[in-house]
Amino acid sequence: MPEVFPWVRHLSSAEVRSFTLELVEALSDAAELDVDATTQEVIAGWRATARIKADPVRHAEARKATSGDFGPVQVSA
Repeated sequence: MPEVFPWVRHLSSAEVRSFTLELVEALSDAAELDVDATTQEVIAGWRATARIKADPVRHAEARKATSGDFGPVQVSA
């Protein structure tokens, strides 16, 4: 996996296993059902996780507990 996705070095061994399983499932769906959007979502999601974990400050911030209402969510078209 590190040869294809170098950013996995920022993930734990368990996370790399989870990413690999999700990716194989998504690739199977792409091959058998001709649905490849899921594959892109799996890669983008895990890459975002690795990006946050690569920055100790952002990772610590992401792990902090939250509370309260953050207001309405705006949906862009």
